[in-house]
Amino acid sequence: QVQLVESGGGLVQPGGSLRLSCAASGSIFSIYGMGWYRQTPGKERELVAVITSGGGAGSTNYADPVKGRFTVSRDNAKNTVDLQMNRLKPEDTAVYYCKANVGAIVPGRGFRRDDYWGQGTQVTVSS
Repeated sequence: QVQLVESGGGLVQPGGSLRLSCAASGSIFSIYGMGWYRQTPGKERELVAVITSGGGAGSTNYADPVKGRFTVSRDNAKNTVDLQMNRLKPEDTAVYYCKANVGAIVPGRGFRRDDYWGQGTQVTVSS
């Protein structure tokens, strides 16, 4: 099985910064795309930033509201993906979820490639 564990959420004042981290563990063969999504009550989960596996740092894609403020990065050796959030705004308040597309060896089923989600971490931007 594959598990994703997030950390780094919390309360921050507008204009402040937070860094979220997500670590993948388990019977991992390879991790392809990784990224961050967020959700507020009554709304659908939305993409924040994604990063491909790539040969080096990977290519990135950001939602328009966070461009220029957020930076996604990954460490392929550690199976981690981070989200550096700067100049935070109240509208960034949400539960943030890590997602990874993982190729893993599943007992009895062989190699499978599936999406996995973390449990979510709350980010609150408020004065």
